[in-house]
Amino acid sequence: MLTLYPEIEPNVRHRLAVDPPHELYLEESGNPDGIPVIVVHGGPGGGCEEWYRRFFDAERFRIILLDQRGAGRSTPLAELEGNNTQALIEDLERVRSFLGIERWMLFGGSWGSTLSLAYAQAHPEHVLGLVLRGVFLCRPEDIHWFYQHGAGRVFPDYWRDYVATIPEDERADMVSAYYRRLTSDNELEQIQAAKAWSVWEGRCATLHPNHRVVEHFAHPHTAIALARIECHYFMNHAFLEPGQLLANAHRLAKIPGIIVHGRYDMVCPLDNAFALSEAWPQAELQIIRDAGHSASEPPVIDALMRAVETVSRQADPRLA
Repeated sequence: MLTLYPEIEPNVRHRLAVDPPHELYLEESGNPDGIPVIVVHGGPGGGCEEWYRRFFDAERFRIILLDQRGAGRSTPLAELEGNNTQALIEDLERVRSFLGIERWMLFGGSWGSTLSLAYAQAHPEHVLGLVLRGVFLCRPEDIHWFYQHGAGRVFPDYWRDYVATIPEDERADMVSAYYRRLTSDNELEQIQAAKAWSVWEGRCATLHPNHRVVEHFAHPHTAIALARIECHYFMNHAFLEPGQLLANAHRLAKIPGIIVHGRYDMVCPLDNAFALSEAWPQAELQIIRDAGHSASEPPVIDALMRAVETVSRQADPRLA
């Protein structure tokens, strides 16, 4: 089983101003002349983590990490103004142009798969290939499953803590109830709601309990950005048309891709990836038997690292 490459430091860090008030954090590591690959993080609002660099061979890949609007080291933290899917697609194009890249590989998980798909469908000419993990189509039923009715039947103990923040008379629409608190002028109310929302996700992300994952989701910096931005997107149907990503999957026909999805993913159930593979038959669906949603699970790490190598060869044998 493959394990992550050794730790590396960025070669250069950038601050890229986009639409006010947003400024994006961007970094490059690995080989400046290597195969360009951008990590498209989850959430939305999750931000990149340093260990994401380690999915790629630093001798052969130009590794790009970007914190999306309001996430991670981008500023202002947790900002909702001007934060929508189309803006994030445009940001990716700004980054590509800023770095002087003609075509790149997209490596995206969870919401990162959503944004990668939306970007690739809008700009297929600039995509070498797609490696997607824990596919999230952002359909109403996908949001309803995790935040209203579905996953709570699998994790009733964790669900009890998630709903405890919301009075019983508001629980018929949990996303709206959380949104009112996450956009409240009361900062204490905001952070309490953010932590409950984020910890719910962290607890359900792995097949086996992982306190390090939960601690990351519980950190105030992570929680406030993740909860506010996720809830903002879900209140607005992810700023996508109903069924958009499946309806436009034909635009991916010439792009090599591998979809990695845990069999026991309770955050984004497997039917997301299965529906995408049906609409995009050129992609290979790999169902990981002993895994949930998180990219940190060993069999998922192994599959993703192999997928990067396969897709890079498929994109252009000379690149690998």
